[in-house]
Amino acid sequence: MEMASQGVLARDRYDAFSIILHWSTAFLVIIQFLFAEFWDFFPHPVKHLMIVTHMSLGIVLTVVLAARIIWRLTPGHAVRDAGTGILEKAAKVMHLALYVLLTLQMPLGFLTRWTDDHPLDFFGLMIPSPLGSFSEATGRFVDQLHDINAWVIMGLAAAHALAALFHHYVMDDSVLRRMMPARVRKAGLGS
Repeated sequence: MEMASQGVLARDRYDAFSIILHWSTAFLVIIQFLFAEFWDFFPHPVKHLMIVTHMSLGIVLTVVLAARIIWRLTPGHAVRDAGTGILEKAAKVMHLALYVLLTLQMPLGFLTRWTDDHPLDFFGLMIPSPLGSFSEATGRFVDQLHDINAWVIMGLAAAHALAALFHHYVMDDSVLRRMMPARVRKAGLGS
């Protein structure tokens, strides 16, 4: 095994908790995006439930993302780089961009609600704005930033997924298998 940058031995595969955090993030990001894009097609009671669920899962996603960042920065969780050269640099830039945009999306989501002068609803627990009230123009601006950022995140996430599939099916390497749960790997994912 090679030495990681933190002076800790790097593994070839991610640990179980990293895998759980990765797939939880992916699921929450996708479901959040789908709720926001489709709630206008539903009648008010369903739309309201989707909005409340979106807010609640947004707070859950904030906790998952914070745990993921802390876990990733903790020594002992290093994974050997999957490749070298331009592909490895592109992968690092992609990961960094996703982390930064997701980290920005959380406060934008909270501000979207608060700049519209509504409390944030976490499974029925109302969290009022600690920032006071805002103009309607500010509310629209924050809403637009939140929406644009969501689309950029989804575009990068799609590119990330396609890159993993390209590695798996075209390059026939272990990049995708490194992030799969052990039982999926044992079942012969693309063996």
